[in-house]
Amino acid sequence: MSAAAARRGAEVVLGLCAFTHDSAAALLVDGHLVGFVEEERLNGVKHTNSYPANAIAWLLDQAGLAREDVTTVAYNFAGRHYLRPLLHVPAHLVDRLTQTRAIPRARSFVTVHHRYRARMAQVRSQFPKAYLQSVLHHRAHALYAFLSSGYDEAAVLVVDSLGEIQSTTTWHANPTLQLLHAINDPASLGYAYGAITEHLGWRRGDEEGTVMALAAIGDPARFRPLMSRAIRLTRDGFALDPALLPLRVLSSRYGRVTSAFTAATCPPRRPDAQVESVHADLAAALQERTEQVMLHLAYRARGTSGSGLLCLGGGVAMNCVAVGRILQEGYFDEVHMPPAPADSGTAIGAAAAVWSDTTGRAPGGLTQRSYLGPAYPGVILSTAPRPGLSARRLTEPARELARNLAEGQIIGLFTGPVEAGPRALGNRSILASPLTDDVVKRLNATVKFREPFRPFAPVVLADKAADYFALNQLSPYMSIAVPATTLSQTVLPAVVHANGRARVQTVTQEQHPFLAELLAAFAELTGHPVLINTSLNIKGKPIAGTPELALDCLTESGLDGLLLEGWWVTRC
Repeated sequence: MSAAAARRGAEVVLGLCAFTHDSAAALLVDGHLVGFVEEERLNGVKHTNSYPANAIAWLLDQAGLAREDVTTVAYNFAGRHYLRPLLHVPAHLVDRLTQTRAIPRARSFVTVHHRYRARMAQVRSQFPKAYLQSVLHHRAHALYAFLSSGYDEAAVLVVDSLGEIQSTTTWHANPTLQLLHAINDPASLGYAYGAITEHLGWRRGDEEGTVMALAAIGDPARFRPLMSRAIRLTRDGFALDPALLPLRVLSSRYGRVTSAFTAATCPPRRPDAQVESVHADLAAALQERTEQVMLHLAYRARGTSGSGLLCLGGGVAMNCVAVGRILQEGYFDEVHMPPAPADSGTAIGAAAAVWSDTTGRAPGGLTQRSYLGPAYPGVILSTAPRPGLSARRLTEPARELARNLAEGQIIGLFTGPVEAGPRALGNRSILASPLTDDVVKRLNATVKFREPFRPFAPVVLADKAADYFALNQLSPYMSIAVPATTLSQTVLPAVVHANGRARVQTVTQEQHPFLAELLAAFAELTGHPVLINTSLNIKGKPIAGTPELALDCLTESGLDGLLLEGWWVTRC
């Protein structure tokens, strides 16, 4: 659409997740999603909190628009709610477990509110002709989770660390969104998981998945009573024990576990220290309790909504083992998670909320879409794109890649638009054969540079998935960990974690024609339409969103080759 057309009355809504982790932008033009991209995919800084200037520039260019054509900017937090914790100061002051943090907590929320106002002023300066509208964070999560599903109605459960003051919300979409129940901070499952992740020596807000992986090799019994005290189930949700997980203060100067928690578990682990059995046992107890809480919340969502379908959103919903447990329990006929369930996806949800509020209609272009970012179909490489690298065109890329993979090579794949969300779904992936004996060791040691206990996920042709995994629905976004069948455990142990589960991505011809063709070609050679699929990045860096970042991944890791938009790039 041209700028002139926009001035004639098109509604242009820019959704933003900005100034916090996972900065991103989305664009709706006349209610249709033009695109979405996380800023990290373009600036190379993982979980960047910067203003998403690159993402916005790409979106406007895609739509043929200028900044002046944006009619509304939708922001993914409603900052006035940051002042609500002030009402709870008296109660926190009279409780001996919270009194020392009551005033610092209140001040920290006031500080965040001031920052919010300054950030909104910055956004207004970028879009002086646009109306600026703030959207409740959990509403943005819930709306995106539902609209991306394609369901006519569903229960929606959002579980994260903190959205203004809410940490957990339950909704019913039919098709408009109705809030059924909310749990507010300091009761926060995301806060608890992040606090213990940090205590175990990994970065909260980034490496909770590492703790989830570590849990599979630990014994939860050792710390089960402690974790049941720390995270207590209640009739309508859960609560945290401030004697173990102290009242949240929005400042890094205030720790997130108490001395009593440390005395009952272990000293804080340094990031470079050896991982010991006590760390695995603590991770296992945390994961077990998280699954119990998530099951409790899901059960309540089923009862209060009356729906047999569930949509999940929020950072804690990325706990794929807990999601698998919900599906396995049979509370719901089907469970859906959007491709970007964490905060970045609220850029889409915020834009959708503004459009729905303005028009009374749901936006289009959100359903079952994950490949929403920049593409580089016309990229041209020289025969020597970088010193030490050579490039050539492939005539039958799927068959040639399948042959190389069957021979044990580890290959990067860069094709089409960049994926939304944290999982590589075949457009920015590293692929390997699960039949190769040392593939997991090679991937961890020479390509991903990460802990040896972390598993790798499988991608499988959808119509063959049930042969390998106990999965009774599609899983296109690699968001559900399910038990592996005996066939997988026997033939493909590389994609089965120590807990007997695998985080599966299913692929259909309609969803990803090239990846489906590649899996079929691999099956012709090996008998199994299954590959290892992990993200095209190395530890500490984001998924490679641009050709240059993809070439960086090749040169800085042990990849054997990279297929970059039909160009086969290898070391000389």
